[in-house]
Amino acid sequence: MRKYIIMSDTCSDLSKKVREQYDLEYVPMRYIYDDNDVEASLDWEPLSAKEFYDVMRKGTRIRTAAVNTQTFLEHFEKYLKEGYDVLYIACSKALSTSINSANAAKDELLPKYPEAKIICVDSINSTGCLTLLCIKASKLRAEGKTIEETAAWVEENKKFFNQEAVVDKLAYLKQAGRVSASSAFFGDLLSIKPVIISDIHGYNYAVEKVKGRKRSIARIIEKTIAEYVPNDLGIAIHHADCLDEALAVKETLKEALGLTDDQFEVDYIGPTVGASVGPGTLSIFFYGTEVTADSLADSKK
Repeated sequence: MRKYIIMSDTCSDLSKKVREQYDLEYVPMRYIYDDNDVEASLDWEPLSAKEFYDVMRKGTRIRTAAVNTQTFLEHFEKYLKEGYDVLYIACSKALSTSINSANAAKDELLPKYPEAKIICVDSINSTGCLTLLCIKASKLRAEGKTIEETAAWVEENKKFFNQEAVVDKLAYLKQAGRVSASSAFFGDLLSIKPVIISDIHGYNYAVEKVKGRKRSIARIIEKTIAEYVPNDLGIAIHHADCLDEALAVKETLKEALGLTDDQFEVDYIGPTVGASVGPGTLSIFFYGTEVTADSLADSKK
């Protein structure tokens, strides 16, 4: 069996610790603010996480760019030359065009490396769910699963990875085109905090509206407890510079679900997703009951 690399992109929010522990790679996206066009590094360079979110708090808009085909060509070919196959687990196609560029790179490279395999999977997820999917893929690889078997597991099980998130201000989602201007204005005015999940297509979907920060956080904890299914991955809690709240959520879930500290992964929401959701966003990610919400179908009702 040929060895294979497992990689994702910046939307995976794979911390350096996780990447090193599970031998994972990522392909960087980019972000633009003022006159700066920089790599969206998950090691927080050149801006630290605190600096990044403070830039947003001061009113500067940060735009993001998906991975282009040339970048994928460089990253894929690096490993093909070393005799590895490549499994790329992508951010939801509903949120990023990166997987299209990855498939274009694959089509260009495979004739040059006919013995190689490149498999690109649309995870229909992002941030912490994508982190957990990559960790599971690494565990399957360590068990001796082939690249095809691992990709098939991800494809079959991705619908069981749940996101429960709240944002602090709807203005950032408005800038990113995720909600209308009127919804953002009245939502912030009335202190409405939508509960945002990732639906069956990979779209971020506001399934509930809760008034007040504390109530909204309590609600995503409640939903997590109801939907969590015991597994070997635990829970990822990612935050946009609100660590104290993230740690408090961890302690509540640890007690409620009978988990231990090492079953939690608490980290920042990375620059690509963070640019859309804004500082103060708090998200819980876990393997649980099947996701069935369909924003496209609901919009037609």
